[in-house]
Amino acid sequence: MEGVDQDLDQLCINTIRFLAADAVQKADSGHPGTPMGLAPLGYLLWTRFLKYNPKNPDWPDRDRFVLSAGHASMLLYSLLYLTGYDLSLEEIKRFRQWGSKTPGHPEQGHTPGVETTTGPLGQGFANGVGMAIAERFLAARFNRPGHFIVDHHTYVIASDGDMMEGIASEAASLAGNLRLGKLICFYDDNHITIEGSTDLAFCENVKRRFEAYCWQVIAVHDDGNDLAAMSEAIQAAQAETERPSLIIVRTHIGYGSPHKQDTAAAHGEPLGEEEVKLTKQNLGWPTEPSFYVPDPALAHYRKAIGRGKEAEAGWRRRFEAYALEYPALAEEWRRGMDRTLPEGWDAAIEEYRPEGPLATRRAFGEVLNRTAPRFSNLIGGSADLAPSTDTTQKGMGDFLADHPAGRNLHFGVREHGMGGILNGMALHRGVIPYGGTFLIFSDYMKGSIRLAALMNLPVIYIFTHDSIGLGEDGPTHQPIEQLAGLRAIPNLTVIRPADATETAVAWRVAIARREGPAALVLTRQKIPVIDRNRTAPAEGLERGGYILVETPGRRPELILIATGSEVHLALEAGRALEAEGAAVRVVSMPSWKLFERQPLTYRNGVLPPEITARISIEAASPFGWERYVGSEGIMIGVDRFGASAPSERVMRELGFTVENVAARARALLKRPEEAKARRRRAS
Repeated sequence: MEGVDQDLDQLCINTIRFLAADAVQKADSGHPGTPMGLAPLGYLLWTRFLKYNPKNPDWPDRDRFVLSAGHASMLLYSLLYLTGYDLSLEEIKRFRQWGSKTPGHPEQGHTPGVETTTGPLGQGFANGVGMAIAERFLAARFNRPGHFIVDHHTYVIASDGDMMEGIASEAASLAGNLRLGKLICFYDDNHITIEGSTDLAFCENVKRRFEAYCWQVIAVHDDGNDLAAMSEAIQAAQAETERPSLIIVRTHIGYGSPHKQDTAAAHGEPLGEEEVKLTKQNLGWPTEPSFYVPDPALAHYRKAIGRGKEAEAGWRRRFEAYALEYPALAEEWRRGMDRTLPEGWDAAIEEYRPEGPLATRRAFGEVLNRTAPRFSNLIGGSADLAPSTDTTQKGMGDFLADHPAGRNLHFGVREHGMGGILNGMALHRGVIPYGGTFLIFSDYMKGSIRLAALMNLPVIYIFTHDSIGLGEDGPTHQPIEQLAGLRAIPNLTVIRPADATETAVAWRVAIARREGPAALVLTRQKIPVIDRNRTAPAEGLERGGYILVETPGRRPELILIATGSEVHLALEAGRALEAEGAAVRVVSMPSWKLFERQPLTYRNGVLPPEITARISIEAASPFGWERYVGSEGIMIGVDRFGASAPSERVMRELGFTVENVAARARALLKRPEEAKARRRRAS
């Protein structure tokens, strides 16, 4: 590479290597080997190719950098510190410590410059595909001749482990089909995993695999220290606009370590104080002090600040010119990037008057298409289930390689990949992403859902076929424990609406959320539309749980609490019990998370502590309902797998009938000790 100071290059590369080795050694925990092997690539990319501004990490047209190999976090932290982000050397020294900005794996929103939270392998790769999809969609929507306000690449570094995880295969296959030319992935081919050589479990030809996925594949054969070869590969990848590119780089884990290079011992544990010393001596680095950063290296890295300011300033000038010529589009762009909604977008929800009986999945499809025309950035789809999940935006076109302005994504039969891609789209910003599948298959994407919640991303999940009520498909497709598992994820708002009107309100709640994901859980089978002239309005859903109806003029002695398709069952059972003289309150509880966010006074108003005769009714695992029914209540749920039969028969056989609910309620009300206690409380 002409005009390049190779001594300075090597100084800068070794600065990364030994910041990583020293940080892991001081923490006595971490992964030193991969950052040491990838240091040349990281240096090259961040000083000669990547478009970013350390002083404004979030400016819209920056390149996105994803370290899918999140265990190599010290590579990223070293680069962030060296190039001038708000990350100090002191934070590098506090690697993996409580309250530091340098956690064990990169965390988006915690450390400036970290684009996504990685660590679970393959997730970052899928996020990168999602970011590239968002870039392609927004470019098609907003760019105009002579005005390119969306024009950036997504770069991903993936490890052998990323290549082994199925989510990466799912995402890579879709990326190739969509011809995402601005997606460039580096495969760190170091031949080592935690257990030893990759030969133990991995013999495939990754190059041919990705060629079969319709990617451009470039191999840097010699080693990961050849800056010229890697530079040529990156330039070739940037020049390819019709295919994503995979650059295979043969690196050496723990590079320079006399006894641990190219071994599993360099992967997931400190090198050891003596080995760190020997490695420094081997590479001509001062053994003291630790965390040594040569002034010439730091000065060279910090040139990124000036480059970044200039790049952002140039983009802002272009955007100003764009806004003068296309003011409406410029405003639409700003609104999307700020995650604000167009005024009056939910008017169609207010006007929605469904006729039943109607499956809540069908109600969702109706509401989706009533509101879709109000948005230009609502984009999503399903894992090859759109006719069943009702997730198609009619008339909005398909997002395809030759039609990137379409708003209906076809993820294929790839739930796990879909989850990671949705996260990447949300991380990119500018779009409102959603994805649908059957509730049972949420298990395939649980890792991605958890990361969406951890990153506070406004992703929307549409989970249909929500219970044993789906019928004939049988126990392989009938969810039991899925609701409980999803509810256990912190920051995930799960909503299981009772009818079509609650579904409309649930969509409004989900799409209005700017922080944290939401999951709408919907029925396959038709259910009644609740007569809101006789009950409380469906807007009560916004508070998670609300009094739907109760015996007028009397203090309730029994509370029936239900969700989803079982709410109408609770209403019917309540009417039967009222006819026998009982005072009954029916509570619709579509969202535990929303209910728990309400003030204690409200929650106690819905579920008064002194009313202990309570029954929960939900066609799913009863796990967790103890918090609402208490020690004296009853849980009507499903603690076994379902069966293949028509929906009505399955529900009847498993106890979801008016007769069973009423019988359980009578037995509860007649318990002598509880009846006495109720009379004492009433007096």
